[in-house]
Amino acid sequence: MFIIISCNKTDWTENFKEKEKSPFGNYIVYNEAETLFKNQKVTLLKENIYDYLELNTAFDSTKTHNYIAIKDGGYKLTNTGVAKLLDFVSKGNNVFLAFNSFKDSLKSSLKFTTNNLDKDVYEVKDLKKLDGTFELNNNAFSKTSFSFDRNIRRNYFLQYNKNTTSILGTFAVDGEKVPNFIKIHHGKGAFYLHTQPIAFTNYYLLNGKEEYAANVFSYLPNAAIIWDPQIKSSKYEDKKEDDHNVFKFFLEHPTLTWFLFVSLIGLLLFMLFNARRKQRAIPIIEPLKNSTVEFTQTIANLYLKEDDHTNLVDKKIAYFLEKVRSKYLLDTTNLNADFIEKLAAKSGNDLQKTKYLINTIITLNNKTECFEGELIVLHKIIENFLNK
Repeated sequence: MFIIISCNKTDWTENFKEKEKSPFGNYIVYNEAETLFKNQKVTLLKENIYDYLELNTAFDSTKTHNYIAIKDGGYKLTNTGVAKLLDFVSKGNNVFLAFNSFKDSLKSSLKFTTNNLDKDVYEVKDLKKLDGTFELNNNAFSKTSFSFDRNIRRNYFLQYNKNTTSILGTFAVDGEKVPNFIKIHHGKGAFYLHTQPIAFTNYYLLNGKEEYAANVFSYLPNAAIIWDPQIKSSKYEDKKEDDHNVFKFFLEHPTLTWFLFVSLIGLLLFMLFNARRKQRAIPIIEPLKNSTVEFTQTIANLYLKEDDHTNLVDKKIAYFLEKVRSKYLLDTTNLNADFIEKLAAKSGNDLQKTKYLINTIITLNNKTECFEGELIVLHKIIENFLNK
Protein backbone atom coordinates (compact mmCIF):
# COMPACT_ATOMS: atom_id res chain seq x y z
CA MET A 1 0.00 0.00 0.00
CA PHE A 2 2.86 2.37 0.84
CA ILE A 3 4.52 1.77 -2.55
CA ILE A 4 1.23 2.24 -4.42
CA ILE A 5 0.35 5.45 -2.57
CA SER A 6 3.80 7.01 -2.77
CA CYS A 7 4.78 5.97 -6.29
CA ASN A 8 3.78 9.34 -7.77
CA LYS A 9 5.58 11.42 -5.15
CA THR A 10 8.91 12.99 -6.07
CA ASP A 11 11.85 12.44 -3.76
CA TRP A 12 13.62 15.81 -3.45
CA THR A 13 16.32 14.65 -1.05
CA GLU A 14 19.93 15.09 -2.15
CA ASN A 15 21.27 11.53 -2.42
CA PHE A 16 23.90 11.86 -5.22
CA LYS A 17 23.57 8.14 -6.06
CA GLU A 18 24.58 6.86 -9.49
CA LYS A 19 21.60 4.47 -9.64
CA GLU A 20 18.98 7.00 -8.48
CA LYS A 21 16.66 8.61 -11.06
CA SER A 22 15.24 11.05 -8.49
CA PRO A 23 15.91 14.78 -9.12
CA PHE A 24 19.08 14.92 -7.07
CA GLY A 25 20.58 11.57 -7.98
CA ASN A 26 23.61 11.09 -10.28
CA TYR A 27 22.04 8.61 -12.70
CA ILE A 28 22.31 10.82 -15.82
CA VAL A 29 25.79 12.21 -15.29
CA TYR A 30 27.24 8.73 -14.79
CA ASN A 31 25.35 7.09 -17.64
CA GLU A 32 26.37 9.95 -19.95
CA ALA A 33 30.00 9.79 -18.83
CA GLU A 34 31.09 8.10 -22.03
CA THR A 35 29.49 10.96 -24.00
CA LEU A 36 31.08 13.61 -21.79
CA PHE A 37 34.47 11.88 -21.90
CA LYS A 38 34.73 10.71 -25.50
CA ASN A 39 37.22 7.95 -26.29
CA GLN A 40 37.96 7.59 -22.58
CA LYS A 41 37.42 4.38 -20.65
CA VAL A 42 35.05 4.86 -17.69
CA THR A 43 35.39 2.49 -14.71
CA LEU A 44 32.73 2.48 -11.99
CA LEU A 45 34.42 1.56 -8.73
CA LYS A 46 32.87 -1.29 -6.77
CA GLU A 47 35.43 -0.99 -4.00
CA ASN A 48 37.06 1.76 -1.99
CA ILE A 49 39.56 3.92 -3.90
CA TYR A 50 42.30 3.01 -1.41
CA ASP A 51 41.81 -0.71 -2.07
CA TYR A 52 41.59 -0.10 -5.82
CA LEU A 53 44.87 1.82 -6.02
CA GLU A 54 46.72 -0.33 -3.50
CA LEU A 55 45.73 -3.87 -4.40
CA ASN A 56 44.05 -3.93 -7.83
CA THR A 57 46.42 -5.70 -10.19
CA ALA A 58 44.37 -4.51 -13.18
CA PHE A 59 45.18 -0.88 -12.38
CA ASP A 60 47.87 0.41 -14.74
CA SER A 61 49.95 2.94 -12.85
CA THR A 62 51.98 3.77 -15.95
CA LYS A 63 48.98 5.56 -17.53
CA THR A 64 47.32 8.74 -16.31
CA HIS A 65 43.82 8.63 -14.87
CA ASN A 66 41.05 11.03 -13.83
CA TYR A 67 39.36 10.19 -10.54
CA ILE A 68 35.80 11.63 -10.16
CA ALA A 69 33.55 11.71 -7.08
CA ILE A 70 30.32 13.75 -6.84
CA LYS A 71 28.84 13.46 -3.33
CA ASP A 72 27.62 15.46 -0.37
CA GLY A 73 30.94 14.72 1.30
CA GLY A 74 33.68 12.11 1.05
CA TYR A 75 32.45 10.01 3.98
CA LYS A 76 34.05 6.83 2.62
CA LEU A 77 37.31 8.70 1.98
CA THR A 78 39.35 8.40 5.18
CA ASN A 79 42.56 10.21 6.07
CA THR A 80 44.53 7.23 4.74
CA GLY A 81 42.51 7.43 1.55
CA VAL A 82 43.26 11.15 1.26
CA ALA A 83 46.98 10.43 1.58
CA LYS A 84 46.64 7.81 -1.15
CA LEU A 85 44.88 10.32 -3.44
CA LEU A 86 47.58 12.93 -2.81
CA ASP A 87 50.23 10.41 -3.84
CA PHE A 88 48.04 9.40 -6.82
CA VAL A 89 47.87 13.02 -8.05
CA SER A 90 51.52 13.79 -7.40
CA LYS A 91 52.41 11.06 -9.94
CA GLY A 92 50.58 12.90 -12.73
CA ASN A 93 46.94 11.86 -12.29
CA ASN A 94 43.97 14.20 -11.71
CA VAL A 95 41.13 14.23 -9.18
CA PHE A 96 37.74 15.91 -9.56
CA LEU A 97 35.79 16.29 -6.32
CA ALA A 98 32.40 17.99 -6.14
CA PHE A 99 31.53 18.01 -2.39
CA ASN A 100 29.45 20.14 -0.09
CA SER A 101 32.13 19.54 2.55
CA PHE A 102 35.75 18.47 2.22
CA LYS A 103 37.78 16.52 4.76
CA ASP A 104 40.04 18.53 7.03
CA SER A 105 43.05 16.39 6.09
CA LEU A 106 42.55 17.32 2.42
CA LYS A 107 42.13 21.01 3.29
CA SER A 108 45.32 21.12 5.34
CA SER A 109 47.32 19.19 2.74
CA LEU A 110 46.24 21.43 -0.17
CA LYS A 111 46.11 24.58 2.00
CA PHE A 112 42.56 25.77 1.35
CA THR A 113 39.46 26.54 3.43
CA THR A 114 35.76 26.83 2.63
CA ASN A 115 32.81 28.77 3.97
CA ASN A 116 29.22 27.49 3.79
CA LEU A 117 26.68 30.13 4.81
CA ASP A 118 23.82 27.65 4.37
CA LYS A 119 25.33 24.64 6.13
CA ASP A 120 22.40 24.56 8.58
CA VAL A 121 19.75 24.43 5.86
CA TYR A 122 18.41 20.89 5.33
CA GLU A 123 14.63 21.12 4.82
CA VAL A 124 13.45 20.67 1.22
CA LYS A 125 11.22 23.76 1.38
CA ASP A 126 14.14 25.90 2.61
CA LEU A 127 16.61 24.56 0.07
CA LYS A 128 14.13 25.28 -2.71
CA LYS A 129 14.50 29.01 -2.03
CA LEU A 130 18.28 28.99 -2.59
CA ASP A 131 19.31 29.97 -6.11
CA GLY A 132 22.43 31.35 -7.79
CA THR A 133 24.30 32.07 -11.01
CA PHE A 134 27.56 30.27 -11.83
CA GLU A 135 30.22 31.67 -14.14
CA LEU A 136 33.16 29.93 -15.76
CA ASN A 137 36.33 31.94 -16.29
CA ASN A 138 37.01 30.74 -19.80
CA ASN A 139 36.10 32.83 -22.85
CA ALA A 140 36.57 29.78 -25.09
CA PHE A 141 33.13 28.58 -23.99
CA SER A 142 30.15 29.80 -26.01
CA LYS A 143 28.27 30.32 -22.75
CA THR A 144 29.92 31.14 -19.45
CA SER A 145 26.99 32.13 -17.19
CA PHE A 146 24.40 29.64 -15.91
CA SER A 147 21.45 30.26 -13.56
CA PHE A 148 20.41 27.62 -11.05
CA ASP A 149 16.98 27.98 -9.44
CA ARG A 150 17.10 25.83 -6.26
CA ASN A 151 19.29 24.04 -3.68
CA ILE A 152 22.26 26.33 -4.34
CA ARG A 153 23.99 26.75 -1.00
CA ARG A 154 26.26 29.75 -0.52
CA ASN A 155 29.29 27.49 -0.26
CA TYR A 156 32.62 28.74 -1.60
CA PHE A 157 36.39 28.65 -1.22
CA LEU A 158 37.56 31.19 1.33
CA GLN A 159 41.36 30.83 1.48
CA TYR A 160 43.79 29.09 -0.86
CA ASN A 161 47.41 29.18 -1.99
CA LYS A 162 47.47 31.61 -4.91
CA ASN A 163 50.77 30.18 -6.16
CA THR A 164 49.30 26.73 -6.78
CA THR A 165 45.60 27.53 -7.24
CA SER A 166 43.66 28.72 -10.30
CA ILE A 167 40.08 29.98 -10.07
CA LEU A 168 38.05 28.28 -12.81
CA GLY A 169 34.53 29.32 -11.75
CA THR A 170 32.70 31.74 -9.47
CA PHE A 171 29.22 32.70 -8.29
CA ALA A 172 27.77 35.73 -6.56
CA VAL A 173 27.27 35.86 -2.77
CA ASP A 174 25.85 39.12 -1.43
CA GLY A 175 26.94 40.96 -4.57
CA GLU A 176 30.52 39.64 -4.48
CA LYS A 177 31.92 37.02 -6.83
CA VAL A 178 33.50 34.17 -4.88
CA PRO A 179 35.22 31.01 -6.21
CA ASN A 180 33.26 27.76 -6.23
CA PHE A 181 35.41 25.85 -8.76
CA ILE A 182 39.20 25.80 -8.47
CA LYS A 183 42.22 23.86 -9.68
CA ILE A 184 45.06 23.12 -7.24
CA HIS A 185 48.33 21.84 -8.68
CA HIS A 186 49.92 19.04 -6.70
CA GLY A 187 53.10 17.39 -7.92
CA LYS A 188 52.67 16.36 -11.57
CA GLY A 189 48.86 16.36 -11.40
CA ALA A 190 46.05 18.54 -10.11
CA PHE A 191 42.91 18.57 -7.94
CA TYR A 192 39.74 20.04 -9.47
CA LEU A 193 37.43 21.00 -6.59
CA HIS A 194 33.80 22.16 -6.80
CA THR A 195 31.59 23.23 -3.85
CA GLN A 196 28.18 22.58 -5.52
CA PRO A 197 27.73 18.88 -6.41
CA ILE A 198 24.02 19.66 -6.91
CA ALA A 199 24.87 21.21 -10.30
CA PHE A 200 25.66 17.74 -11.71
CA THR A 201 22.48 15.97 -10.62
CA ASN A 202 19.57 14.71 -12.74
CA TYR A 203 17.43 17.79 -12.07
CA TYR A 204 19.82 20.27 -13.67
CA LEU A 205 21.01 18.01 -16.48
CA LEU A 206 17.36 17.72 -17.57
CA ASN A 207 16.77 21.47 -17.25
CA GLY A 208 19.27 22.95 -19.67
CA LYS A 209 22.38 22.86 -17.47
CA GLU A 210 24.08 19.93 -19.18
CA GLU A 211 26.35 22.44 -20.96
CA TYR A 212 27.67 23.66 -17.62
CA ALA A 213 28.56 20.11 -16.55
CA ALA A 214 30.21 19.42 -19.93
CA ASN A 215 32.27 22.63 -19.68
CA VAL A 216 33.40 21.80 -16.15
CA PHE A 217 34.47 18.27 -17.11
CA SER A 218 36.28 19.61 -20.17
CA TYR A 219 39.01 20.91 -17.86
CA LEU A 220 40.05 17.32 -17.13
CA PRO A 221 42.83 15.98 -19.39
CA ASN A 222 42.17 13.17 -21.85
CA ALA A 223 42.65 10.08 -19.70
CA ALA A 224 40.83 7.02 -18.39
CA ILE A 225 38.08 7.79 -15.89
CA ILE A 226 37.76 6.22 -12.43
CA TRP A 227 34.22 7.06 -11.25
CA ASP A 228 33.72 6.56 -7.52
CA PRO A 229 30.14 6.14 -6.18
CA GLN A 230 31.69 5.70 -2.70
CA ILE A 231 29.51 2.77 -1.74
CA LYS A 232 32.06 0.78 0.26
CA SER A 233 34.58 1.38 3.01
CA SER A 234 38.11 0.10 2.71
CA LYS A 235 38.83 -3.46 3.79
CA TYR A 236 42.57 -3.07 4.05
CA GLU A 237 43.54 0.40 5.21
CA ASP A 238 44.57 1.18 8.77
CA LYS A 239 41.46 1.04 10.96
CA LYS A 240 42.91 3.02 13.88
CA GLU A 241 41.30 6.29 12.79
CA ASP A 242 37.65 6.46 13.77
CA ASP A 243 36.56 8.16 10.59
CA HIS A 244 33.22 6.34 10.36
CA ASN A 245 32.23 7.11 13.92
CA VAL A 246 28.45 7.39 14.16
CA PHE A 247 28.66 10.17 16.75
CA LYS A 248 30.93 12.20 14.46
CA PHE A 249 28.34 11.94 11.71
CA PHE A 250 25.61 13.08 14.13
CA LEU A 251 27.69 16.03 15.30
CA GLU A 252 28.20 17.20 11.71
CA HIS A 253 24.45 17.87 11.37
CA PRO A 254 22.74 20.25 13.84
CA THR A 255 19.38 18.47 13.69
CA LEU A 256 20.94 15.09 14.44
CA THR A 257 23.13 16.70 17.10
CA TRP A 258 20.06 17.97 18.95
CA PHE A 259 18.41 14.57 18.55
CA LEU A 260 21.48 12.94 20.09
CA PHE A 261 21.63 15.40 23.01
CA VAL A 262 17.91 15.10 23.77
CA SER A 263 18.14 11.29 23.66
CA LEU A 264 21.15 11.25 26.00
CA ILE A 265 19.49 13.66 28.44
CA GLY A 266 16.31 11.58 28.38
CA LEU A 267 18.33 8.43 29.05
CA LEU A 268 20.15 10.09 31.97
CA LEU A 269 16.86 11.30 33.48
CA PHE A 270 15.38 7.82 33.08
CA MET A 271 18.37 6.27 34.85
CA LEU A 272 18.31 8.95 37.58
CA PHE A 273 14.68 8.46 38.51
CA ASN A 274 14.83 4.67 38.26
CA ALA A 275 18.04 4.50 40.29
CA ARG A 276 16.21 5.73 43.39
CA ARG A 277 15.03 2.99 45.79
CA LYS A 278 11.46 2.27 44.99
CA GLN A 279 9.01 2.23 47.94
CA ARG A 280 7.97 -1.24 48.93
CA ALA A 281 4.34 -2.14 48.61
CA ILE A 282 2.39 -1.06 51.70
CA PRO A 283 0.83 -4.15 53.25
CA ILE A 284 -2.90 -4.12 53.89
CA ILE A 285 -3.48 -4.03 57.66
CA GLU A 286 -6.85 -5.35 58.64
CA PRO A 287 -8.61 -3.09 61.17
CA LEU A 288 -9.04 -4.45 64.68
CA LYS A 289 -12.31 -6.26 65.09
CA ASN A 290 -14.71 -5.26 67.82
CA SER A 291 -14.88 -8.47 69.84
CA THR A 292 -16.69 -6.98 72.79
CA VAL A 293 -19.86 -8.96 72.07
CA GLU A 294 -17.92 -12.20 71.72
CA PHE A 295 -16.01 -11.43 74.88
CA THR A 296 -19.19 -10.68 76.80
CA GLN A 297 -20.78 -13.85 75.46
CA THR A 298 -17.79 -15.84 76.60
CA ILE A 299 -17.89 -14.34 80.11
CA ALA A 300 -21.65 -14.85 80.33
CA ASN A 301 -21.31 -18.50 79.37
CA LEU A 302 -18.65 -18.87 82.02
CA TYR A 303 -20.94 -17.44 84.70
CA LEU A 304 -23.85 -19.59 83.51
CA LYS A 305 -21.81 -22.73 83.77
CA GLU A 306 -20.83 -21.75 87.28
CA ASP A 307 -24.50 -20.94 88.18
CA ASP A 308 -23.33 -17.53 89.40
CA HIS A 309 -26.62 -15.74 88.72
CA THR A 310 -26.00 -12.99 91.25
CA ASN A 311 -22.88 -11.85 89.40
CA LEU A 312 -24.73 -11.89 86.10
CA VAL A 313 -27.51 -9.78 87.58
CA ASP A 314 -24.93 -7.25 88.78
CA LYS A 315 -23.32 -7.16 85.34
CA LYS A 316 -26.67 -6.75 83.63
CA ILE A 317 -27.64 -3.87 85.94
CA ALA A 318 -24.21 -2.20 85.43
CA TYR A 319 -24.58 -2.60 81.62
CA PHE A 320 -28.06 -0.99 81.73
CA LEU A 321 -27.01 1.95 83.87
CA GLU A 322 -24.00 2.59 81.61
CA LYS A 323 -26.37 2.59 78.63
CA VAL A 324 -28.59 5.15 80.38
CA ARG A 325 -25.64 7.41 81.11
CA SER A 326 -24.27 7.30 77.54
CA LYS A 327 -27.55 7.33 75.63
CA TYR A 328 -29.77 9.56 77.76
CA LEU A 329 -27.07 11.54 79.59
CA LEU A 330 -28.62 10.95 83.02
CA ASP A 331 -26.84 10.61 86.34
CA THR A 332 -27.49 7.14 87.77
CA THR A 333 -26.06 7.80 91.22
CA ASN A 334 -29.49 8.29 92.84
CA LEU A 335 -32.33 6.15 91.39
CA ASN A 336 -35.17 8.23 92.87
CA ALA A 337 -38.57 9.43 91.59
CA ASP A 338 -37.03 12.40 89.78
CA PHE A 339 -34.64 10.07 87.93
CA ILE A 340 -37.52 7.76 86.99
CA GLU A 341 -39.54 10.65 85.50
CA LYS A 342 -36.55 11.93 83.47
CA LEU A 343 -35.70 8.45 82.21
CA ALA A 344 -39.32 7.78 81.16
CA ALA A 345 -39.47 11.12 79.35
CA LYS A 346 -36.14 10.72 77.50
CA SER A 347 -36.59 7.06 76.59
CA GLY A 348 -40.23 7.45 75.52
CA ASN A 349 -41.38 4.62 77.83
CA ASP A 350 -44.44 4.58 80.05
CA LEU A 351 -43.84 5.99 83.54
CA GLN A 352 -45.25 2.87 85.22
CA LYS A 353 -43.09 0.62 83.04
CA THR A 354 -40.02 2.70 83.88
CA LYS A 355 -40.85 2.69 87.61
CA TYR A 356 -41.25 -1.12 87.50
CA LEU A 357 -37.83 -1.54 85.87
CA ILE A 358 -36.03 0.73 88.35
CA ASN A 359 -37.73 -0.84 91.36
CA THR A 360 -36.74 -4.31 90.05
CA ILE A 361 -33.13 -3.14 89.70
CA ILE A 362 -33.13 -1.68 93.23
CA THR A 363 -34.66 -4.87 94.66
CA LEU A 364 -32.20 -7.24 92.91
CA ASN A 365 -29.29 -4.96 93.71
CA ASN A 366 -30.03 -5.22 97.43
CA LYS A 367 -30.30 -9.03 97.44
CA THR A 368 -27.28 -11.08 98.42
CA GLU A 369 -28.27 -13.99 96.20
CA CYS A 370 -30.25 -14.09 92.95
CA PHE A 371 -31.73 -16.99 91.03
CA GLU A 372 -31.99 -17.91 87.38
CA GLY A 373 -35.65 -16.88 87.09
CA GLU A 374 -34.89 -13.41 88.42
CA LEU A 375 -32.02 -13.04 85.95
CA ILE A 376 -34.33 -13.98 83.03
CA VAL A 377 -37.01 -11.53 84.16
CA LEU A 378 -34.47 -8.71 84.50
CA HIS A 379 -33.07 -9.45 81.05
CA LYS A 380 -36.49 -9.33 79.39
CA ILE A 381 -37.53 -6.09 81.19
CA ILE A 382 -34.28 -4.31 80.16
CA GLU A 383 -34.43 -5.52 76.54
CA ASN A 384 -38.09 -4.39 76.19
CA PHE A 385 -37.20 -1.02 77.69
CA LEU A 386 -34.21 -0.40 75.43
CA ASN A 387 -36.01 -1.54 72.30
CA LYS A 388 -38.81 0.99 72.75
